[in-house]
Amino acid sequence: MVFYEILVIVYLIVAVMLIGFVLIQQGKGAGMGASFGSGGSNTVFGSTGSGNFLTRTTAVLATLFFVISLILGNQTADKEKSVDEWQNLDTPAVEQTIDSDVPTAEQSVSASPDSDVPALETTSEDVPN
Repeated sequence: MVFYEILVIVYLIVAVMLIGFVLIQQGKGAGMGASFGSGGSNTVFGSTGSGNFLTRTTAVLATLFFVISLILGNQTADKEKSVDEWQNLDTPAVEQTIDSDVPTAEQSVSASPDSDVPALETTSEDVPN
């Protein structure tokens, strides 16, 4: 079980890194901007640019992402699922009585003299059989 939790954490880290590396990469039309003087950002990775480094790192992260996905899927497929009470709708649910402050038709409520609410009085004619 500990291996599963560590694998989920590694999976999340790889997923966030993969998203970051995909967003950092330049599009195919970025070479056009370099001809107009905006090519100075590629000097950090050398004269060849960042294409090889980012492309290889993205490929490695994508491979790790898919391998870890398959491992996690294989581990969770063998687990026995717990039965949810909503899955079996053939048996009726147990009714629970809840104590409420709201009076029902069977109860008689007398209003206090200081109250603005009139008293609720029921008779046997008001209660349906």
